Amino acid sequence: MIGQTRTNLRAYFAFLSVGILAVSVLLAAQQRKQPAAQTILGYTARRAVEQRKLEARFAAIPSSEEARKHHRYFTAEPHPAGSERNNELARHIADVWRQQGLEDVALHRYDVLSSYPREVSVEMVAPVRYKASLREDPYDVDPDTNNPRVSSGYLGFSASGEVTAPVVYAFSGNPADYELLKKNGIDVRGKIVLVRYSNPYSYRGFKALTAEKMGAAAILIYSDPMEDGYTRGKVFPDGPWGPESHIQRGAITYDFLVAGDPLTPGWAALPDAKRIPLEEARSVPKIIAVPLSWRDAKPLLENMDGPEAPKEWQGGLPIKYRLGGQRVRVRVKTDMNTSVMPNYVVEGRIRGSELPDEWIVLGNHRDAWEFGGVDPSSGTASMMELTRALAELKNAGIRPRRTLVVCSWDGEEVALTGSTEWGEHFADDLKQKAVAYLNVDSSVSGPNLDGSAVASLAPSLVEVTRAITGPSGKTLYDEWKKSRTENAGSASPSQAAKDEQLVNVQIGSGSDHTVFLNHLGIPTVGLGFDGPYGVYHSMYDNHYWMANFGDPGFKYHRTMAQLWGMLALRLANADVLPFDFAFYGQTLRGFVRELEKANPAAQGKLDLAPLQRATVDFQTAGRALKHEIEKRLASANGIAAEQSAALNRAAMQIERNWLHPDGIPGRPWFKHLLYAARYTYAHLELPGLTEAVEARNWELAHEQARLLQAAVEKNASLLKTALADLRAGDDARK
Repeated sequence: MIGQTRTNLRAYFAFLSVGILAVSVLLAAQQRKQPAAQTILGYTARRAVEQRKLEARFAAIPSSEEARKHHRYFTAEPHPAGSERNNELARHIADVWRQQGLEDVALHRYDVLSSYPREVSVEMVAPVRYKASLREDPYDVDPDTNNPRVSSGYLGFSASGEVTAPVVYAFSGNPADYELLKKNGIDVRGKIVLVRYSNPYSYRGFKALTAEKMGAAAILIYSDPMEDGYTRGKVFPDGPWGPESHIQRGAITYDFLVAGDPLTPGWAALPDAKRIPLEEARSVPKIIAVPLSWRDAKPLLENMDGPEAPKEWQGGLPIKYRLGGQRVRVRVKTDMNTSVMPNYVVEGRIRGSELPDEWIVLGNHRDAWEFGGVDPSSGTASMMELTRALAELKNAGIRPRRTLVVCSWDGEEVALTGSTEWGEHFADDLKQKAVAYLNVDSSVSGPNLDGSAVASLAPSLVEVTRAITGPSGKTLYDEWKKSRTENAGSASPSQAAKDEQLVNVQIGSGSDHTVFLNHLGIPTVGLGFDGPYGVYHSMYDNHYWMANFGDPGFKYHRTMAQLWGMLALRLANADVLPFDFAFYGQTLRGFVRELEKANPAAQGKLDLAPLQRATVDFQTAGRALKHEIEKRLASANGIAAEQSAALNRAAMQIERNWLHPDGIPGRPWFKHLLYAARYTYAHLELPGLTEAVEARNWELAHEQARLLQAAVEKNASLLKTALADLRAGDDARK
């Protein structure tokens, strides 16, 4: 396979030499239509012109056809974390990166706790007998669905054990659902709970933890057609939604408590690392858990007794959903191999020409539950075109000013493992050198851009989309604005989404940005294109699905490579790093207002006026510094190199200053005072303060508000000092 890859590389370099010329002409024509003096955040006028020429050259290189070839290679076989196929793909990526011309290519080994099934079974023993297949149906039109190496359904880090007990239907498995069961006289202790991936959404690990706390003996999680099946549209292989046998695999790790390897919480899982005993690992569940298709769940649901479930609990199956509790009895058995196994992170670089010790880090995870057509191989295919384009520029003598570090993560699906271990391994370097982390998990499941970022980077993300032509022929910015407006239910031009509404600045968890933002205080951006997608974590998430439904023609794979790379290049080449702390301050003020609005009980118990005044001061300081920088960049003299360096050091320190060494209460690994995630993976702003207010713990809430206020005041002071130093530098130059 590796030898064939070298042949393919030579062939497509020859092919592209013809195509690039034609695309360059089109891009040049498009550039001529734009205003001659377009500025770029963080750039002088002269450097902006140079940067746009570079971006046009870069954007001409990624190819939809080459992305398709990469995608087919990565989805040829199942490749879960720790498997030999996934390790082979790590070596393949390293080999291709070396061929492309990336520098310092390395494989980092981390020995992490892993979880694979030896035996999993679910059998209804009363009132009738039924054994769940835990298998997905093959379809002749898609040969991959006949691959014998596809696993049966399982959930990573399920406890091992065997239990026979009555089944209770608990809807989405959130705490409020168990309260309703109690009101109906149903006790789940010692029983098996059947829950679904549903709205309101919650991460399967939170469902497992909630069931564990409630005393349930086991949890079965199934995909109801109401969420991702035939009620939404045509199902696989005729459409993008899940067929009756599709199974959503996944891990139930409690990585919302501690991310990464459960046995090395807070330090890297190097082969000789200290490890805590398994029974002390906070992120390892203690409950038996199995996923089901709706076909395997239906016999259980249609035989249920007990009260009729509420209207909002009814699903897409043609049956009356009941709460159960007595009549249906099921035997569940899981025998899991939970042991330490190696995971591999692939790292490659393009060293910066002027500022090699300032890093832009880009990453995508490689491991998939089966083929990973969307998650994550679409992102991996885009990444390979991204690195090819960046390396081609480097090979032509065009280096970025700052260093680009690109990583292929392992074990994301298990516990956000590879990125966390790498982040902990190189924590000191990253805290000193990392400018930002740009994450692409699944790059494409449809045509709608979804961008998230810490608020300081949101304006730069919007700006770069204006410079990219999307597959529709319009700018990516116009495509994005249109899809966001339509998704908001508005067709009126007067109600079109505003620029400040395009980027999601409420960042949850569930992907590889977590260690960078929440643990290390590094600004992050997340990118992806979304669309109808009902085969998540099943074997139907494969190349056939992508080629027919997700991205026929692989045009959005190419667009993602362009977007990801152009954002990285803007950060890498900027004179002054384009962080917008005025918008960050505006966003932070909104976080405080939302907290007050959502918690009226805090009135009279907690005075947040000092915190709100501090956020206003931070926003004002950010606006003043932004105005001064823009004015100087637009001037003939620009900003002196030593002044730019000082400004950039200050800008990189802002995000680090949101960290608190003790972390947020109850979850010390999560150290960011502004950003974390709920146990459900949903976004959680001002986490320590918000959780204290929601718990009505006013003493803790006062303490968290004081910590936040101190951090905001520290960063406002840093911005004011940076502005004063900039002006003082002018006086010194005179």
